[in-house]
Amino acid sequence: MKSFTIGSNDAGQRLDKFISKAVPLLPQALMYKYIRKKRIKVNSGRGEISCKLEQGDVVDMYISDEFFAPAAEKYDFLKASKNLSVLYEDENVMLLDKPAGLLSHPDETEYNDTLITRVKRCLYERGEYDPSDENSFSPSLVNRIDRNTTGIVIAAKNAESLRILNQKLKDREIHKYYLCAVHGIFKEKAGLLTAFMVKDEKKNKVTVFAQAVPGGKTMKTGYRVLKEGKGLTLLEVELLTGRTHQIRAHLAYEGHPLVGDGKYGTNELNKPLGYKKQFLCSYRLEFDFSTDGGMLNYLNHRSFELKNVWFADEFPDYAHK
Repeated sequence: MKSFTIGSNDAGQRLDKFISKAVPLLPQALMYKYIRKKRIKVNSGRGEISCKLEQGDVVDMYISDEFFAPAAEKYDFLKASKNLSVLYEDENVMLLDKPAGLLSHPDETEYNDTLITRVKRCLYERGEYDPSDENSFSPSLVNRIDRNTTGIVIAAKNAESLRILNQKLKDREIHKYYLCAVHGIFKEKAGLLTAFMVKDEKKNKVTVFAQAVPGGKTMKTGYRVLKEGKGLTLLEVELLTGRTHQIRAHLAYEGHPLVGDGKYGTNELNKPLGYKKQFLCSYRLEFDFSTDGGMLNYLNHRSFELKNVWFADEFPDYAHK
């Protein structure tokens, strides 16, 4: 038997969601059976699967000890690099400047050194996060950008901030702006591009279509020309939808692939410039809450921007290289 006291980072979750995170070794089918059989209780009474847990609630689990994972002697995130570029931070959030080549989250190619594991190491070593004090929460990224894209990523340091920011992102109350350098010159110097995309999961690549297709999702990409020179254009782009590889695929479909993009661009265009990394940076973030932001209301109407984006500062000088 083991008891869990619900803290602020666990409050607001459904009982079954909390158990899945707090006791990951417990099979889901068995979890639901134990709830029905009253072997999992809330405040000494029957626990309903969908009940929302509140701070101070006590969840008692009368289940075998084998399902409770032993405490880790050393956390995997301590293997991550200490290198972390922070644009802004307070007690609730961090705005991070992710470098090219670094994954946002672990995948099959890299488990230890990613942006989120660097965040966890940083907060752990500062005494702001200790997994042994948490039942189900860990610091989390609110948004993610591709491995070879640079720029601003939001990290939530507590569960309430994560909940609010996830909802604000979903409701388009957080605006994300990108800088990119592309091949070609635009006839229209500002506009809204609309298309449809289908993702090939095996190839991790999307195909773009002009018309709606079965299984396709709408893409909306706003753009504004900032500079032009030597057959290249520097753009500011706003994502009005958040699709896989949206900027790269959408602009390539329009005949303007990103400089240095090997997946959606061509060697014929990129090779003369000598750059293999894509010229794309998530450089500005605006909080524009039209609904209550709760404990994060202080962020409303604030804007954060990376001041030095190398390819923007050098535009179009690199065309000579």
